[in-house]
Amino acid sequence: MRDDREKLRDILEAIERINRYAIQGRQAFEQNELIQTWFIQNLQVIGEAARSLAPETREKYPAIPWTKMIGMRNILTHNYFEIDLDIVWVVIEQELPTLKQAVETVLRSL
Repeated sequence: MRDDREKLRDILEAIERINRYAIQGRQAFEQNELIQTWFIQNLQVIGEAARSLAPETREKYPAIPWTKMIGMRNILTHNYFEIDLDIVWVVIEQELPTLKQAVETVLRSL
């Protein structure tokens, strides 16, 4: 069974995979369905990893938006045809840098 450290590393790896293409900017994201799918898939990985963390770990770090991460995963997975790409881009541009730092901090403390 995978432990929380591995799951947190999954989150960081998914963020890194997103960042590889996010540097191309919003226009590339809007015009390229492969990049859109890549981002969505990796956001799903982030949410799934967050969902599978031990409840004690999520409770110990309440400043990290675990519930929002899991909710985003649920929307991306179950409402695929209703995904708002503007929201996806905002999450990538504005939320992931902070999330990356927070998860790195948690990982160092475990």
